[in-house]
Amino acid sequence: MLTACSTMGYYAHVAGGQGALVLHREPVAKVMDDPATDPAVKQRLALSQQARRFASEHLGLPDNRSYTSYVKLDRPYVVWNVLATPRYSVEPVQHCFFIAGCVAYRGYFERDKAKTEAARLEAKGNDVYVSGVSAYSTLGWFADSILSSMMRWDDDELAGTIFHELAHQLLYVRDDSAFNESFATFVQEEGLRQWRRSRGLPPQDDHVKALDDGFTKLALDLRDRLKTLYASGANEPALAAGKAHEIEAFRIRYAQWREREWPNDHSYDAWVAAPINNARLLPFGLYDRWTPAFAVMFAQAEQQWPAFYASVRELSRLAPAQREKALQQRLDAAVPVNPEGKDDAGSALGTLR
Repeated sequence: MLTACSTMGYYAHVAGGQGALVLHREPVAKVMDDPATDPAVKQRLALSQQARRFASEHLGLPDNRSYTSYVKLDRPYVVWNVLATPRYSVEPVQHCFFIAGCVAYRGYFERDKAKTEAARLEAKGNDVYVSGVSAYSTLGWFADSILSSMMRWDDDELAGTIFHELAHQLLYVRDDSAFNESFATFVQEEGLRQWRRSRGLPPQDDHVKALDDGFTKLALDLRDRLKTLYASGANEPALAAGKAHEIEAFRIRYAQWREREWPNDHSYDAWVAAPINNARLLPFGLYDRWTPAFAVMFAQAEQQWPAFYASVRELSRLAPAQREKALQQRLDAAVPVNPEGKDDAGSALGTLR
């Protein structure tokens, strides 16, 4: 009964938060016509509408009212996600919902509620991590809005996020976050390449992507080392000591890598200096595990979006084990080069820096 009450309370909180967004949204055109609107906001909103039209007209993404309205928030993030793992495991504490299925986080529209949930999970012996989120998809159940929390992004991230979230509306598989996020990330990255070409812009600078990819490899290596440690059968004091040792060794490897590869870039220094636990490692690899496999499928579809989406839908209908096997086969066959001739491992870690 206590669990049921807690769940109902959470659903009430989420319903209230989403309802507030719906209540306070205004058509983008109205906001842009308002003389009181900041000119910089008007410029970003105009760009968002160009990207929104491009998404449907050229990328085959849903043509609906999503991202045609605007909500000015009274906070820096729209929600705060709470992620948790057992203290000696790298597997997430799962949360299952009626619409989205099981995911590795719980989102809250109020930071204090997120911190309270994090404290509850930590008191049960879990590692926890609270992360602010600037945008999310309701998977087509509501017309998602442009949020003021998205306005601080650069042009590419704003347009790319619209592509990413609309891809979730187009196709979403319950209980398979890696599939969903990798698919949406591929649509985001390929869509952004085509969007820049259409505007006569040069390809994106590889710097940020290469930096993110390199840091992701370091973080995934730490997670693998911790996973091996936790499976060793050692007693709890040994696990605690080994965990602390691996995290400090990671910091040393990071410093060596940064000085060797990126001596003038300190983007990840703050992340590395902050306390590290299993839960903080959960986002790494989630957004891009299968992205190269989807690139193979896009090439096989002759870079035609309708054929690509049809093949992805077929894949989504497979049983989970079959779907993972099929994706792994494509991943094994992947050539890590995108249509513009650059490495394409895929990453979505800009918000962590």
